[in-house]
Amino acid sequence: MNVETELPHQRDQFYGRDRRSVPAARRFTWWSLKYWGLDEWERAEDVSLCVSELATNALVHGVPTGRGFLLRLRYDGEVLRVEVHDSGPGVPRVAEEADEGGRGLLLVAALSDKWGVGERDLGKLVWAEFANDRGPDGHQ
Repeated sequence: MNVETELPHQRDQFYGRDRRSVPAARRFTWWSLKYWGLDEWERAEDVSLCVSELATNALVHGVPTGRGFLLRLRYDGEVLRVEVHDSGPGVPRVAEEADEGGRGLLLVAALSDKWGVGERDLGKLVWAEFANDRGPDGHQ
């Protein structure tokens, strides 16, 4: 595979408001990582965990009844970016020590190199980025 001519890679998958969407998003993430040669990358588990957290947050806080969320994975050979788009209002926040919610974003902040929230016409997108120092094909 000539990675240079095929980069960046992007994979999108839409999920409905259903409890089975989170494990399905994790499976989609693992399949994408494997396809890109990143399934044995030392950060693959971190990426999967962050996808779980962001997808769960979208389902619990950002997906109104009858709607869903979009998971986008983008890999340019140096950075893997995870985005979860939803149509709900509000801006996610990291929990304070005593808060009951928001701990998932603490994990995302700790495991990713960068993360943030972007606006959409309807709703928001929450993203996390993971640098890959192994090169475009996943090898050093």
